[in-house]
Parts: sequence; structure tokens; C-alpha cells
Amino acid sequence: MKTVQVETPGGSYPIHIAPGQLSTIAQSVPADATAIALITNPTIATHYGSQVHDALATTGKPVLRIELPDGEAYKDWQTLNLIFDALLAYPCDRKVVLVALGGGVIGDMVGFAAACYMRGVRFIQVPTTLLAQVDSSVGGKTAINHPLGKNMVGAFYQPVAVQIDTDVLRTLPAREISAGLAEVIKYGLIIDAEFFAWCEENAAALRALEPQAISHAIQRSCELKAHVVGQDERESGLRAILNFGHTFGHAIEAGLGYGEWLHGEAVGCGMVLAAELSARIHGLPASDVARVRALVEAIGCPAVPPSMDVERWLSLMRVDKKTEGGQLRFVLVPRVGEAVCQNVPDDEVRAVLQAVAAVDVA
Repeated sequence: MKTVQVETPGGSYPIHIAPGQLSTIAQSVPADATAIALITNPTIATHYGSQVHDALATTGKPVLRIELPDGEAYKDWQTLNLIFDALLAYPCDRKVVLVALGGGVIGDMVGFAAACYMRGVRFIQVPTTLLAQVDSSVGGKTAINHPLGKNMVGAFYQPVAVQIDTDVLRTLPAREISAGLAEVIKYGLIIDAEFFAWCEENAAALRALEPQAISHAIQRSCELKAHVVGQDERESGLRAILNFGHTFGHAIEAGLGYGEWLHGEAVGCGMVLAAELSARIHGLPASDVARVRALVEAIGCPAVPPSMDVERWLSLMRVDKKTEGGQLRFVLVPRVGEAVCQNVPDDEVRAVLQAVAAVDVA
């Protein structure tokens, strides 16, 4: 087992990475827990619900199972209230421990519920998608979507542990693997040029879930994110670089309707657009823009954005947590392995969209 330690003002906790972690999840349940609420969706429950329930039951604590509707479209207030309804009906006290068994949607919603229920209870992340394992389960960002923007209502709230079982990746569709790899290569682009080059060399092995390659990719991604989050837990500065590709990506998700493209697919495409913007603003070499595009395609994500009116793009991107005073802010890469967050004039963004995307400029 590999362990990455996260150290933040909001909490210190381990990320355990190994095959078979679902069966050992009881090790992360605090001894003073009065009950455990296992929260998942029907798809994940079919594969792993009973296994994880039985593992949690070895603690001797009562285990309450809660199933939420599956999909990004249900990451909203109504679904969040299903968690509170179940916890209050049980009833669960302040020493209940919530367990988020699922991908990014489940992890974000359970984390937000934990932050809110009785003003804060403990929770454990058990991510079952590659994207959640390398990104959303680590760092304490929790949220739900609003019709006007993705992840616009939420809290920074750290788990007590993250249990990453690499075995679960074998049950994922290839599209989900590609979406997760988009977040993996992001870390190389913004922080670690050597890791980006490693991803280029190992793209085929990563898509094939070759054990040594995927284990290294998960561990290195978690190490890099833990390093950033440890310095800036609440995204007041450095942590914003983790949003590389996300401003464009969130606009794609909102513009098409949440769930039409997977989050990682939108981010992958968004990174291509952000690389093009970086070339205009900072002179990122054309050869490096081509590397970004080629790797996004090599991992199986779309590199060509969907057709959308250019002003619609801009209006969607203004509903972004980095926006300040209505001014668009983007994470840009002056060179591979280095990132900055800065304001960008609308005309520069329009130029990139008109050059790269299929936009209506009438």
C-alpha cells in the first residue's frame, strides 16, 4: 500500500492507495463513531455496496445505507436534502461518520452534507472513478451545482481519510478512464514537466490500466495536489492553478447541459483551449500546444470543443469562481510545468474561440 499524507489547516489525513482497499475501509472509521452512513448511487451499489457495507459492519457500528440518483444532473439541492432526510430520520448524531462511495458527484455531495449536517460531521472519501481518485476526493472541495454555474454552492471541508482501491477501475467504461486521465495530465502541465513527459510516454499503458503505470499516476497526482492544497487550502492564491482548463471546461458542461460531456472530457478539451490562450498571452511554443492537443487525444478525450455562440461562451465563463469584478481570469501555462492565474481581456478569449472552436460570431 502507498500512502500520501495531506496536511492542511482544516485537517491532516492519509490517502491510502492499493488494490483491495474496499475491504479494509473499517480501518479509517474513527473509534468513537456512533453510526456510519454509507452513501452511494444504484450503479455503484450494484458493484460494491454489499462488500463495503459488510466491511464497515466489522466495526460493530450500525450502518445506514443511502442511495442517491446517479449522475451530474442530480448534483443539486433536492438530492442533497435526501441525505439530510435520511440522517435525521435515523436519527444520526454528531458522531456519525459519512462514507462517500462513488465518483466525483457522490464525493462532492457527501462532503458538502458532512460540512452542513449539525454544523459539521466526519466523512471518508472512497472514490470509485479515476477522476475522483486523482482529483475531487483530495483537498476538501465540496459542492453542488446551480443552474447558473457548476460547483457554485459548497464548502471547503476535509475528510478524515481517502481510501483508493485501484481494483475498482476495472469496472469503469473506457470513457471514464479517459476523463480521469485528463486530470492526471493536468498536474504535469501546471507543476511537473517531467511527469507530463512521463504521461506522454505512457498514455497507452494508462488507458489500458497497466497496474504499475496507473498506480504511479494516481500516487503522483495525489502527491502534487496534496502539495498545492497544503499551501493554499481555500484557494486564495496558489490552489487556483489546479483549475487549468476548467474555465473553458465548465462552460462546455453548462452550455451542453450537465452530464452530456463527462467533467474530465470537458477539462481535457478546455486544456487545449487554455494552451492556445497561453500561446497568445505568454508565447507558449506552438510545439507545446501541439503536445497538449496530442496527449488529450491520446488519452481518448475530445480536443475539439462543441459549437456554441461566442458570446454564450463568454457569459458562461463569467459564472466562474475565479472571475473578479466581471473580469475573466484563466489559469495559463507560460511553459510546461509552470502555471499562473491572471485576468484576460475578452478579445483575446474571443480570438482563441474563433480560431479553435466552432462558434457563431454573427
